[in-house]
Amino acid sequence: MDLQLAEKPRHRHGLSTDGSLPETLEERLGWLHAKQRLGIENEREGGAFGYRSEHWYRSATVIRAALMVTGFYWRARKNAENIKIRHHEVRSAELPASFDGFTILHLSDLHADINDGAISRLIELLPTVSYDVCVLTGDYRAKTFGPYQPAIEGLARVREHLEGPVCGVLGNHDSIRMVPALEDIGIRMLLNETQAIERGGEHIHLVGIDDAHHYRVDNIEKAASDVPAAEFSILLSHTPEIYRQAAHAGFQLMLSGHTHGGQICLPGAIPIILDAVLPRRMGAGAWTYRGMIGYTSVGVGSSVLPVRLNCPPEITLHRLLRSPQ
Repeated sequence: MDLQLAEKPRHRHGLSTDGSLPETLEERLGWLHAKQRLGIENEREGGAFGYRSEHWYRSATVIRAALMVTGFYWRARKNAENIKIRHHEVRSAELPASFDGFTILHLSDLHADINDGAISRLIELLPTVSYDVCVLTGDYRAKTFGPYQPAIEGLARVREHLEGPVCGVLGNHDSIRMVPALEDIGIRMLLNETQAIERGGEHIHLVGIDDAHHYRVDNIEKAASDVPAAEFSILLSHTPEIYRQAAHAGFQLMLSGHTHGGQICLPGAIPIILDAVLPRRMGAGAWTYRGMIGYTSVGVGSSVLPVRLNCPPEITLHRLLRSPQ
């Protein structure tokens, strides 16, 4: 199979003038994007807008207590490691013939430093699935602040078991400072950027935007500027909340995560809380909007606590199929 990712320049380890980012990373982002991203991250670290560690721990305590009182805690802990393999067919007349049957492994919301059991189970499952490229749609660490090295280490364990090219975007839990380490372990991060994939002389395009939920530093226009208008393009966005902009920009497929499907749901997978501003039908699984196909992964990991009810974690295999004109 002839499948290639265009070569990406490696970052240098020299720092920019303010000592915050490698120079080439700042160049890729653009100075304004870098300034906004780092500024909001620094506010989080400093406790602005309520993002203090005590609030995080208080939330965990309340959720744990509620689950203990109702008798669901240990079941919810076990559920968080019961990862399902989902299959999703994407049919499009615009798909190049060379990509008929092309399969994308979609992993989201690993929160790799909160539940070692889930990461170990993911590693067990990976050799059992076949795919051409893997995409990661953000949220690699558990908290929205603080150290991120444990999350990098957890993700590095996963990367060792992934075959072929891997591309990713950042989520609202992730720091822009994580990008050099993520790329060092072999993940091509798309920071409002495009990655073309070639097969049989034809192309499809993975377009990745930075977080549109909390940081709001997404830039679809910049990200898709190198995509020819007639070619098949896939948007990777941590949150599905950008669905309107994506559909009107002409993407054929949008892959996202962020919602966890609610994580703690009523029977029937009805989320108690869905941390996203969008129709509930877009909160988990497959959906369509104005001709664009979308898929919202409920994620591999868990947020706040490693617990799930009526919403098992998942990995998803998206199989692209060329439909008749």
